[in-house]
Amino acid sequence: MDWSIQEIARLAGTTSRTLRHYGDLGLLEPTRIGPNGYRYYDRAALVRLQRILLLRDLGLGLPAIAEVLRGEASETRALAGHLAWLRQEQNRLARQVASVERTITALEAGEQIMASDMFDGFDHTQYKDEVEQRWGADAYARGDGWWRGLSDDARAAWQARVAELNREWIAAADSGATPEGEEAQALAARHVEWLASVPGTPAQRGDVRAYVLGLGEMYVADPRFAANYGGAHGAAFVRDALRAYAEANL
Repeated sequence: MDWSIQEIARLAGTTSRTLRHYGDLGLLEPTRIGPNGYRYYDRAALVRLQRILLLRDLGLGLPAIAEVLRGEASETRALAGHLAWLRQEQNRLARQVASVERTITALEAGEQIMASDMFDGFDHTQYKDEVEQRWGADAYARGDGWWRGLSDDARAAWQARVAELNREWIAAADSGATPEGEEAQALAARHVEWLASVPGTPAQRGDVRAYVLGLGEMYVADPRFAANYGGAHGAAFVRDALRAYAEANL
């Protein structure tokens, strides 16, 4: 049994263009090509696609994924490694869920909330040192104060906005789009708008161009930032798109 490229794209939550791009890179060759020119994939191809998507979630770029796939002979052993990482993430998310549930229970019962319980599984200050070093303690304090002043619904909406933007950056990079193209430049405009909306940033003080260019370089240099965009390949794509946008508009 095999599936068409449209079926696989729908099942995997991706696009036909992305799958074709994977094929062009030698990551995911179609099992066969029908008389109509459509690409079809069998079960082995689906397993390989699952591994590609898991490696993307680990933060690897497409060149690194190609190396992993070439160097790992046993699909079972590779998937076992992926499974171990997924279980770690599952544990982290379970701790966050339990933390929020404890907070809700305490609030409803009028009980005292233990700070150590509230933030189990969270890390709100992982970029504090970088922000203070580059832009000063006041920039971090203002941004942190703004974040803490948001309602729970506003925080959730903000996080959903950022997550969606990151997913679209990754999809654009994977699809073979160019940093100067219409798709990437539309994302860059949204990205700059997002950056400029945070209180305390240099963007709000009028230094938007230097701030955007500096962050683009940081995305590539720091693996923690690069992971938000699928690894070094995606981070470089975002950096180049932001640079092109800054040169044309800022």
